Amino acid sequence: MADCTHNCSTCGSNCSSRNKNSFIKPLHKKAKVKKVIAVASGKGGVGKSLVTSLLAVRAQARGFRAAVLDADITGPSIPKMFGVRGRATGKEGEIQPVRSKSGIQMMSMNALLEHEEDPVIWRGTLIAGAAVQFWTDVVWDDVDIMFIDMPPGTGDVPLSVYQSIPISGIVIVTTPQELVEMIVKKAVNMAEMMHIPVLGLAENMSYFLCPDCGKKHMLFGASKAETMADTFHIPAYAHIPVDPRIATLADGGRIEEADTDPLTEIFAQIEKADQIRFEK
Repeated sequence: MADCTHNCSTCGSNCSSRNKNSFIKPLHKKAKVKKVIAVASGKGGVGKSLVTSLLAVRAQARGFRAAVLDADITGPSIPKMFGVRGRATGKEGEIQPVRSKSGIQMMSMNALLEHEEDPVIWRGTLIAGAAVQFWTDVVWDDVDIMFIDMPPGTGDVPLSVYQSIPISGIVIVTTPQELVEMIVKKAVNMAEMMHIPVLGLAENMSYFLCPDCGKKHMLFGASKAETMADTFHIPAYAHIPVDPRIATLADGGRIEEADTDPLTEIFAQIEKADQIRFEK
């Protein structure tokens, strides 16, 4: 097992990893979640938290009961974007999620810290365990779609989340720079190894729309979203502009007022994705 690549198609060993659901952790007995979507990337700084928040806002606005599990334990930002300042409550083995103004449920490490500026100085195994506990110990209230804000990369936490939580699909977030193909490929390869479908590719900072002349300016180079979606057989893609208004809303805890229309096609794929299936 020390040499396991998590790619069962190239392995002859008869181990528990061959069962996709063998490591799936159960929800809290009082919780209910119908569908889980992970928002991921092969690197940091591309806007995963923004895309996660916008997808949750769109889901809630369309009548779904939305939730966000903030798996970025050492860099949590979800509560601040939604203007949630209160701490989560509960008792041993049972945590109540905090809620946004529109009712979006969420759990984040910042909802547990005494001060939101306090650093989480933990090693990888503890961080991964905390992310999974947000699934097992939180009393999620009849959630239709949960979005998981993943930490960057393909290390301990993403692996633990993908193995422990029954995820219906992944949305990959990227930017227009030249490194995009390598970054997207890393995320796609990990999704394939985990046998989870990639539902959409969201290109953040895709362009800037000049408020004076109405012309689109490609600040970080020409868009590669369509090409990458075709190359990696991703069914939907989105162009999210550089928009100072979105930054202002996020910084002010008012992300629920942001425009989510750029994510229309990706959200359509999320609506069609299968609901989670637990091992019987």
